[in-house]
Amino acid sequence: MRISAVGTAYPQYRYSQSQISQALIERWADKLEEPRLLQRLHANCGVNFRNFVFPLEVYPTLVGFGPNNDAWIKAAVELGETAILRALDRAGITAADISAIFFATVTGIASPTIDARLINRLPFPVNVKRTPIFGLGCVAGAAGIARASDYVRAFPKENVLLLSVELCSLTWQDDDQSIANLISTGLFADGAAAVVISGSESPLATRQRPAPRILATRSTFYRNTEKVMGWDISSNGFKIVLSPDVPKVVEENLLGNVQGFLQDNGLQQSDISTYIFHSGGPKVLEAMEQSLSLPPNALAPSWKSLSEVGNLSAASVLAVMEDYLEVHPGEPGSYSILAAMGPAFCSELVLLQW
Repeated sequence: MRISAVGTAYPQYRYSQSQISQALIERWADKLEEPRLLQRLHANCGVNFRNFVFPLEVYPTLVGFGPNNDAWIKAAVELGETAILRALDRAGITAADISAIFFATVTGIASPTIDARLINRLPFPVNVKRTPIFGLGCVAGAAGIARASDYVRAFPKENVLLLSVELCSLTWQDDDQSIANLISTGLFADGAAAVVISGSESPLATRQRPAPRILATRSTFYRNTEKVMGWDISSNGFKIVLSPDVPKVVEENLLGNVQGFLQDNGLQQSDISTYIFHSGGPKVLEAMEQSLSLPPNALAPSWKSLSEVGNLSAASVLAVMEDYLEVHPGEPGSYSILAAMGPAFCSELVLLQW
């Protein structure tokens, strides 16, 4: 089983963090008690630029869950198609070579789901198997790779596609000036990522292009932590649930999870050359670094992704994976851990070998 290719896609409207902060201050002029608080929170998010599906001036015109979700469906189909085509091109295959699609999102709802709508636009087989995944949030990128690898373990001759589209800008809440919402409007962004995962007997498994093998996966659920992260969903749409305890949960659990996972696979932390981690935010990345006692710059691609495109929820770890495939592939035989954490609270670990 291999990660054969990753393709990402970002909306055309790109803004600096200061532009976004100023637009929200103007938008919420009569609701913010202290505009400088929003600027300070945004400045501390580790984000320099983000891409959005609409110009900033359009968002105030999208009022209520219905209009925002309709906009999400249209944009998700278009952005998802671009990401898929890039991943397929890098893998050297077409949609006709895909046997199953896993689709992960947490920023919109559609039935038929986005993957079904894309089958009507691209030449996927009519008997392609579909598995939509909603609600896993930031962990869904790693979890999607894990579930896709389960599939190709059972069907080793086949190739599967994982697609994640997250349009976080369409979840902003005008009537929520809580610290959690102010942080989320400074941290989360829009983007899509598609991953081609190939079975061990697929023709892609023997390609010379860097394509790490998926050796093992591990899901871990942390009981009674459902209020740490997630959404409260109402007629106004998705209202962020984001506790300041997220870094604490990471610090208390990540090291034990990683050590136990590696031990069960006959390895130890010193065997791991690179860490492909979800760009959750400065405090989350710092908690990961501290928990695992990582050397300086061990998570540099994750920090870079956060700075350049923001937190893409489920798509973030896939964007970081793209960086490793295209720019920083591992040495032959070396090991990597791909990881993300998200609502429930939970974690997903994937052991890779280059």
